[in-house]
Parts: sequence; structure tokens; C-alpha cells
Amino acid sequence: MPTFRYQSAGSSASATIDAPDRASAVRELVRRGVTPTKVEVDAGIAGPRAMPNGQAVRTGGLVPGVITNDVVTGGASVTASGLIARGTMSRAEMAAFIRELATAVQAGLPLVQALRTIARQGRSDRQRTMLGRIIEEVEHGKSLGDAMAAQGRSFSELTVNLVRAGEASGKLDEVLAQAADLLDRDVKLRRSVTAATLYPAILACLIVVAVIVVVTFIVPKILKSIAGQVVHLPWPTRVVQGVAGFFADWWWLIIPAVLVGFLAMVRTFRKPGPRMWLDTNLLSVPILGRLLRDVAVARFTRTLGTLVSAGIPAVTALRVTKGTLGNKAMERVIDDVCDQVSAGRTIADPMEKSGYFPPMLVQIVNMGERSGRLDKLLNQAAGAFEDRTETSVKLFTTALPPLLVVMLACVVGFVVLSILLPLLELQEAVR
Repeated sequence: MPTFRYQSAGSSASATIDAPDRASAVRELVRRGVTPTKVEVDAGIAGPRAMPNGQAVRTGGLVPGVITNDVVTGGASVTASGLIARGTMSRAEMAAFIRELATAVQAGLPLVQALRTIARQGRSDRQRTMLGRIIEEVEHGKSLGDAMAAQGRSFSELTVNLVRAGEASGKLDEVLAQAADLLDRDVKLRRSVTAATLYPAILACLIVVAVIVVVTFIVPKILKSIAGQVVHLPWPTRVVQGVAGFFADWWWLIIPAVLVGFLAMVRTFRKPGPRMWLDTNLLSVPILGRLLRDVAVARFTRTLGTLVSAGIPAVTALRVTKGTLGNKAMERVIDDVCDQVSAGRTIADPMEKSGYFPPMLVQIVNMGERSGRLDKLLNQAAGAFEDRTETSVKLFTTALPPLLVVMLACVVGFVVLSILLPLLELQEAVR
């Protein structure tokens, strides 16, 4: 069993404690009434584990209830945005993993034993390999948060910061449970949005295919029989003939051109300027803009409340939460909020001036800052915003199919008109 050397608050002397891992050592010290300021593997037993750049792992700053920026953001950098970046596990698998880990730690299992138990339970080879690396890092005295951060994109910045905060406060079991709840809600929200947009997307694809088939194969055969009998074809007929001729002559070029155009558009909107323009305009689209805002606000409220309740400083929590919004225009507002908070001002004012956040959230943040109960108020309000998101999803699902049907009716009506007009002219000529 590893031996950890620690220093307590108010004393420069150090002492040792035996524990299965660093998190267990912190919990045991807190249980004894000791406030540790530094916990690391005893160099006399096992030397400090070196980082790739040759620097020793730094594990100080562990004051329960006081989480500093240094503790939360130290260690390996994590660049993934959103709740969970793409990696070895999917979002649902990661949520299940954090839930299992929280349950095992709450049951009193040492961290390494809990990780080993989870690794044996039906994981893929890649996941077992990743968990094996985490176990090895923790056994050598590295914190769980730093071990997760060392895995690159497998764990998001949000998850890593929550774990670090739980370890630093000696409440890893509680914070893991909060993280599991947060990830479960995110997975549920994403699934509801995906389910809401799946039917309209399928309907839109069917409409496009139907129009292409009618214009390319059916309409030309009908118009061919009357084209020589009418001197001047009406302009709707000429338009449909032109579209049909284009598809017939250049069908081999259309699919590659569409793919190239799509890839070029994706690459363009990945740049900061075009992406900001797109996200700003999307927020002003009827129905869709409301859905995007409600989804972003629900994520923002739940995530910020969870981070603040875990003891993470407001500025750090805001910067981490910014990545969950999924909209550059709203992320820019959070950047302004961070600058205001760093200058000693409030969070609520920049949010109110942006117009992107609902007045209810602004008032809750304002009251939370004044009363010192920001975490509790945010967590209470998150449920209301999640209900509002479900309402927006239902509205979007209800409104979009009829709009697509109206668009299809207009296209079909134009095609029918292109056929009927020359027939009517031919009938008049016969008379």
C-alpha cells in the first residue's frame, strides 16, 4: 500500500499516512479532522512520478472546501469542448462509467479497487486499456483528475475539473454523483433533440428525392409529347425543362459537386468569423432560434450550478461551462462575463445586456450572487429550463413537418402548372 506524505494547515511539519490511493488518503485525513494543504507520494517509498517534460507531479493545494484555480486547472490540458469529447467512450458510456465509479466510491471501495472492478465489467479492449493507464497513474500517486486529463480527448474539461474539485475537497463520492447526474441529463437532452429532428430530416430527404424523380423522369416524358405542338412554351414549363435537362446531362457531376460544396461549407464555418456569423443568425430564426437558446441555457444552468456547488471558483466554472453552449455568439457573452467578474463586477449584467439569456436566469444569477446561494438557485432553476427545453423541442417537432409539407406542395404545384399551361394552350389552339 502506498505511503503518502502530507502537510496540514497551520503547520510546516509533515507526516505520513498509508492509503490505497491519494483520494483515500485525503478522505481519511478529513475524517480525522486534519486539513491537508499538500498530499503527495512519500519520496522515500516511491519517488514522484515524472511528467513527460521531466517535471515532477505537483499535488499540493488540497484544502477541503477551498478550491483554487491552480488545483482545478493544473496538470495536463484538456481541449475538448462540450460535456464529453469524442474518445474511447461514447457520451452514454462515459455517463455510465462515472455513475458506476460514483456508486463504487460511495460504497467505500478504494479508488484503485473501484477502477479495477469497473474495468472488468464488459468493457471493450480500448476502454480497458485506457482504464489500465488510469489505474497505473493513480497507483503511482497521481490524482484521478490528472490521470483522466492525461488520456487526452477521452475525458472532457468539465469532467476532469469536477473530479479534481472532488479530490481537493475530500468529497469525491459526492462530486462524482453530481457529475453522473449532469452527464445523464446531457445524454437525455441530446437524445430528445436528435429524436425531434430525425423525422423532419427524413421527411426533407424524401421530399428532395421525390422532386428529383418527378422532374427528371416523369415530367420530360409528358412534355416531350406536346413540346412540338406548342410554339411558345410558358416560362414555368421552360424552367422545369431546364432543370430536367441539367439533371439528365450532368447527373454524374452533381453528387461530387454537392459533396465538395458541403465539405467546403463545413471548413468555412469552422473558422471563427463565419462561425460567429452563422451562430448569431441562427439564434434569430423563428422556432429554431428558440430551441437553440433553450438547449444552451438548460445546459449552461445545470453545468454552472454543478461546478459552483463542487467548489470551483466562479471564473473557472464559467470558462468550463462556456464550452457546453454550442453557440459562438453566446460563448462570446460568457467571455465578457469572465472579464467582468475578474474585474470585480457581477455576472448578471453582461448576460442581461446580451439579450441571449432569459430574464428569469439573469434574475436568479443576480439573487444568487447577492445572497451567496448561487449554486443552489442555479440547480433549482435548471429543472425549469430543462422543462422549457422539452416544450421547445415539442414545438419544433410539431411545426417543422407542416412547413416541409407546404414547401413540397409549392414545388409540386409549380411542376403541375408547368404541365397544365402548355396543355391549355394546345387546347385553345385546337379550338
